[in-house]
Amino acid sequence: MAGRVQDKVALVTGAGSVGPGWGNGKASAALLAREGATVFAADINEDAVMETKCLIEEEGGTCHAHVGDVSKSETVAEMIAACTSAFGRIDILHNNVGGSAPGGPVEMPEDVWDRQMDHNLKHVYLVCKAVLPIMEAQGKGAIVNMSSVAALSYTGAHHIAYDATKAAIIRFSQSVAIQYADKGIRCNSVIPGQMHTPLVEFRLAGDRAGGDVERIIRERNERVPMGHMGDAWDVAYAVLYLASDEAKYVTGTEILVDGGLTLKSN
Repeated sequence: MAGRVQDKVALVTGAGSVGPGWGNGKASAALLAREGATVFAADINEDAVMETKCLIEEEGGTCHAHVGDVSKSETVAEMIAACTSAFGRIDILHNNVGGSAPGGPVEMPEDVWDRQMDHNLKHVYLVCKAVLPIMEAQGKGAIVNMSSVAALSYTGAHHIAYDATKAAIIRFSQSVAIQYADKGIRCNSVIPGQMHTPLVEFRLAGDRAGGDVERIIRERNERVPMGHMGDAWDVAYAVLYLASDEAKYVTGTEILVDGGLTLKSN
């Protein structure tokens, strides 16, 4: 089914990857481009977002790379201005920025809590705040926000700020969906489970397994009823569906991509 988002302009935040391989945002940006979208890829890491841009262009797609911290309103304004200047519209918004910090309410320092709120949640508010008027003027648009199974159940690690922000993203998306339903704008969430992305090797192994990559991969695989982690493409295909016109009657809901993980706690 080639061309599922043909001729649409897709803004993807967190479109880079923390290391070699395919992160969720990088795969989503590439898949949207493969399916006909013009991609405006944004990330705080210039090298990472330029890699995404080059990969898309090598496949014959169109991608504009933008560097900036989307947790800051002035940076978001610059990003939106650059996107609309380059392409004239925004049909798809995929908010993919996020990351966890360890600790419960007692162990987590207040400054870490505040940074987690900005990193995981505030950027969704800021980017939606800037993009929604553009979509409303167009009379249509699709927003896909990234949550996590950490919003729904215990995933094997204590990261209270991450849990709270990812739960808030689901309700935020539902609120946007109902407010803008009669304006042609849809808003949904994707809820990934234990995914094998570069984040596992380059961050989680150090945070949770003392640098033992094999151990954390084994532990994450064992948690999943299907016996293994998913990958970034599993997430990307869920994003693609919600962004496409195939989901034209779908708003205010979530797609779980977790191999059955959350069923273990039901």
